[in-house]
Amino acid sequence: MAVTALTLLTVEKGKINQVAQALADLPGITEVYSLAGQYDLAAIIRVADNDQMADLVTDRMLKVEGITGSQTHIAFRVHSKHDLENFFAIGMD
Repeated sequence: MAVTALTLLTVEKGKINQVAQALADLPGITEVYSLAGQYDLAAIIRVADNDQMADLVTDRMLKVEGITGSQTHIAFRVHSKHDLENFFAIGMD
């Protein structure tokens, strides 16, 4: 069973696009959104287990230069009209 999290990030002024691309290049981060409001970016993380989540967040993601703060929120359940499991399984056969 996969573990999903949403990480909200604050970034140094002028580095949002650079940080977003660096995050999007990390395995396990499936999407990165730029935001208006209190946070600059939101990263969607999907990994196999909590150990991979810990490694990705603390050992790789937060070492990206330009990140000044973060909050990671683990997801318990998806509520969606989309069949996300089949969507993310495309090409996995």
